[in-house]
Amino acid sequence: MHIPVMAGPSLEWLRVREGGVYIDCTVGMGGHSALIAERLGLEGRLIALDRDPSALKVAKERLQSFSGVSLHHGNYADLSAIALKLGIAAVDGILIDAGISSVQLDDVARGFSFQMEGPLDMRIDPAAPLSAKEYLAAVSEDELGRVLREYGDLRAWRRLARTICEGRVAKPIETTGDLVSIVSEVFDFVQGTPDEVRTVFQAIRIAVNDELKSLEEGLRQGIQLLRPGGRFVVIAFHSGEDRLVKSIFREFGRPQTLLYPDGRTRERKPPLLRVLTSKPLRPSAEEIKANSRAKSAKLRAAERLDVAAGVSS
Repeated sequence: MHIPVMAGPSLEWLRVREGGVYIDCTVGMGGHSALIAERLGLEGRLIALDRDPSALKVAKERLQSFSGVSLHHGNYADLSAIALKLGIAAVDGILIDAGISSVQLDDVARGFSFQMEGPLDMRIDPAAPLSAKEYLAAVSEDELGRVLREYGDLRAWRRLARTICEGRVAKPIETTGDLVSIVSEVFDFVQGTPDEVRTVFQAIRIAVNDELKSLEEGLRQGIQLLRPGGRFVVIAFHSGEDRLVKSIFREFGRPQTLLYPDGRTRERKPPLLRVLTSKPLRPSAEEIKANSRAKSAKLRAAERLDVAAGVSS
């Protein structure tokens, strides 16, 4: 059976309590959700989300024995709307396991992997309007360069953007193989497939699915949903994701001063969070050996403070 990444640490930091209310923002194959549900007892409740309808089908089968679990098609950015629809004002914990699953990566028809020839799709939600093929056909060279620089940390982002945009004029980029070939042109001095191909695929996938914007919305909405003492646990696989989590946890972990336009203090707000992980936690060597996908995982956790009391509950 599929074992989720950093299962032990994520459950430890989430601190699931019997009878609590929790949200798994990326149910995937249901691995983390099953571990949470086992600890909830008969009165507990788990709201599980995923953008991918096929993932929800798999999770539904795995979680069918747990009465307190409900599945919902949605994004991180839908947290507040789904909670409102369900009549939930506050929750005890939220888990985000960002990125895509190995099942999605291994599906040739989804076009996420550079290692298999298939249509260049990359949509986490297949009903989303823009595929990677359509994105690459329309994106400007400047915007593509920004995506490769910010989401891929690629040094050759200018040359890559230019080569891709010139290449699409001669031949439409329609398959994963087409994109691999164009990227490989830039690194023709490398034998075999250049490492940069993986990074280009990841950067374009993040852009197509607007993943960082969705993650930021989910973090901000989730923090507001937590009750005092509630925990937020995030597992990130991309440096941009981890930087965003660190930044937002830090933002809400500090007091804020709101100013009038003339510079006078309008309001002083106490911090909403206590950051529990000063540095991101990494998977053990044993886990990485058993699951290579875990290699890049970074876990951060924070706890909602009781603003009225000025302390966590």
